[in-house]
Amino acid sequence: MTSKRNILLAGAVLLATGGLAQAEMVATTVNDLNVRAGPGPQYPAVGLATRGSTAVLDGCIEGSRWCRVDVNGMRGWVYADYLQMDYGGNQVIVEEHRAEIGVPVVTYESTASVVPAQPQPAPGDELIGPVGAVETITPPETVRTYIETNPTETVRLGGDVVVGAEVPDDVTFQTIPDYEYRYTRINDRPVLVDPGTRRIVYVYQ
Repeated sequence: MTSKRNILLAGAVLLATGGLAQAEMVATTVNDLNVRAGPGPQYPAVGLATRGSTAVLDGCIEGSRWCRVDVNGMRGWVYADYLQMDYGGNQVIVEEHRAEIGVPVVTYESTASVVPAQPQPAPGDELIGPVGAVETITPPETVRTYIETNPTETVRLGGDVVVGAEVPDDVTFQTIPDYEYRYTRINDRPVLVDPGTRRIVYVYQ
């Protein structure tokens, strides 16, 4: 058991409704996404779940898009828009079909062991899901150089910063000379965005 996992288990108490243990619910990650120590982007990441990873879903917080999972040896929280499950022979996004799938409701209680980073995203701001199909890109090094030499202020949004997420209309992008994509900084992470679809096409680590 890793130290990060120890911190996570010490910092969260998960209470599933219903009392009796239910059969495991298995989901698949539809994109690379951070597994976080708590239900929100303000909590530290305990690791990265790669696209197509199998995740055992414990449940989701009522009125929230955050769900607790076990994935790739990590236990933590991910955004429900980036999980899919089999329902009636079709792969569906968990967030859109929680009632039909019967996803359990869970709660989260934080302790001093897991402290959210500041500042937190503003209420109501969020990255819009579910993930859409986007073409994988590999930006040239000149783009990274341009971003590093032309910094922009960060935008605070709820939701995880992943490829395919749609950026809200009120977020402005910065033009990169001789390049088709734009860039902005979301939750302290530089991202490249398709200006036509407003979907993130690349996230700098």
